[in-house]
Amino acid sequence: QVQLVESGGGLVQAGGSLRLSCAASGRTFSNYAMGWFRQAPGKEREFVATISEGGSRTAYTDSVKGRFTISRDRAKNTVYLQMNSLKPEDTAVYYCAQRRLPFRGITYTQAEYDYWGQGTQVTVSS
Repeated sequence: QVQLVESGGGLVQAGGSLRLSCAASGRTFSNYAMGWFRQAPGKEREFVATISEGGSRTAYTDSVKGRFTISRDRAKNTVYLQMNSLKPEDTAVYYCAQRRLPFRGITYTQAEYDYWGQGTQVTVSS
């Protein structure tokens, strides 16, 4: 059974940084692309970043390019989201997700992800 557990959220001032972590278990971590998504109050969940199975390819939504970095540690079965220069509009619940099928590479399509964490709240004050 796949489990994804996020941590690292919190309250930070605008311009600050946070690093989110997502620990995965249940199947071979290095076989699956991972993604981060977020949902702000009153809005639909949206794509933030994705990383390939081996970590060599990444993709980001335009609003976070140059500020957020996704990475993964194979030995720790963990994916990270380093968030710098945070803005109030980054306030949301952040979810990590694991792609349904192995060795399919990166995707921003939510329907391609079968497993989701419980979410971690990120609040950026102005």
